[in-house]
Amino acid sequence: MDIATTTEPKSDQQNFDDYQSAPKTVTVSEVKKGSAEQPVEIHLVEFPGRPFKPSKSMRRVLVAAWGGEASNYPGRILRLYGDPTVKFGGQTVGGIRISHMSHLTEPVTVHLTVTRGKRAPFTVQPIATPQDATAWLTEATTLEELQKAWGMVQRAGLGAIAELANLKDSRKAELQ
Repeated sequence: MDIATTTEPKSDQQNFDDYQSAPKTVTVSEVKKGSAEQPVEIHLVEFPGRPFKPSKSMRRVLVAAWGGEASNYPGRILRLYGDPTVKFGGQTVGGIRISHMSHLTEPVTVHLTVTRGKRAPFTVQPIATPQDATAWLTEATTLEELQKAWGMVQRAGLGAIAELANLKDSRKAELQ
């Protein structure tokens, strides 16, 4: 019996607790208008019914990296992590941050407000997309190259995608 599932928060959205143990790579399925307090809901393929509601700082990162038109976001990939140092109302409460984003050719740095009157740089890194991973696997011409390509797929957080695992297995059979 896996008791880890019993520790999951019961909520209608992604929470800091969901990301304390490890970052998660997620795919945007749609973006909807939220409430006045949380104006953006980013719905995720991996967590139906539990959207990521980014803070104002993370919305600024999204706009700097992907632009303001949210209709372009579906299909794009984020790596989210729990940052225990996030403050709200002067209290350290923890929050969800973005560490990597697809559709970037280079890291993006945004200067975000840390405290009133103080800003600090926040950088997000590019993340590989399933299309990148497909190219790595199909371009491998030896079993050693395929093994390296699969390692890259896993490090990119895409190893759980069934289509990529199937492609790896078929390429392995071809190369043997």
